[in-house]
Amino acid sequence: MDTTAVQTSQSLTPKDFATDQEVRWCPGCGDYSILKQVQTVMPTLGIPRENIVIISGIGCSSRFPYYMNTYGMHSIHGRATAIASGLKACRPELSVWIVTGDGDGLSIGAGHMVHILRRNFDVNILLFNNQIYGLTKGQYSPTSEENKITKSTPYGSIDHPFNPLSLALGADGSFIARSMDRDPRHLQEMLKRAHAHKGTSFLEIYQNCNIFNDGAFEIFTEKATKADETIFLEHGKPLIFGAQRNKGIRLDGLKPVVVSLDDGYSADDLWIHDEHDLYKAQILVRFFDDPAVEGHLPRPFGVFYESQRPTYEDLLQQQIEMAKGKYGVGDLDKLLAGSETWTIN
Repeated sequence: MDTTAVQTSQSLTPKDFATDQEVRWCPGCGDYSILKQVQTVMPTLGIPRENIVIISGIGCSSRFPYYMNTYGMHSIHGRATAIASGLKACRPELSVWIVTGDGDGLSIGAGHMVHILRRNFDVNILLFNNQIYGLTKGQYSPTSEENKITKSTPYGSIDHPFNPLSLALGADGSFIARSMDRDPRHLQEMLKRAHAHKGTSFLEIYQNCNIFNDGAFEIFTEKATKADETIFLEHGKPLIFGAQRNKGIRLDGLKPVVVSLDDGYSADDLWIHDEHDLYKAQILVRFFDDPAVEGHLPRPFGVFYESQRPTYEDLLQQQIEMAKGKYGVGDLDKLLAGSETWTIN
């Protein structure tokens, strides 16, 4: 009998999820932080490494599988969601993570993205959003702001940008959340929440590209502005923000407005966040104002919406079992041969 100690999922550490590969991102890239938080969270999930699969497409973020000591695939542009769908359908017991970027997932991969969300496979999508194409050296992406001057838009982009969370909610995603690379504790919490959700989780992560789009999210991440420009969503709690925690959001009919708690309003007057309220979630994901515009709303972070509905792989397995019960176990060779034959003289 082999007496070698077996390393269980409970004894794993973040170092066990790191590979011997040189991490090849630009120094200072936000991807380093995201990688660190994923490696930190993985041991706490209680999943054996051999049951974890990370699938990526093409882009800077898509180098992720090389740096995670799990199974993985660096797949093709925009198709990570399609490959992950096939894997989950065949091996539903696996923990499948999709790592993609705003270019990979919302440009060539946008069609696949909306379909995996509506089908509700039990997978976790991490969308790194840096509002630029980094791997191909600085062209504008589907999330770049209007009038963005880049190598491919020297006079400014005339495209209207995608709002990733609005897109995901519109595709009937069952878990919609946002975090950022520069808030490790919050990011770890959102990764755990995404994993715990039974269904497709969509987590947008604001990620700084310090080479081609440095400071794109600085107003939300820097100490001097973060408190006044962000609002962190907590289920069952009022929407309060501000450096002095004296600002809040209340609904004037269906219109969200910023009020001051120093002007006679109290927490009881404010919007209470409910992660299960689809209609309010549709308002929340539209807190997407340009921070430079006077009177803009703060940018929310946290879980916007979560709902429970059957997963695709569970429904598929039920259908297979029903067919077996009705017709018996199939014969693949007989199926392929068909019922008609021809004799060629």
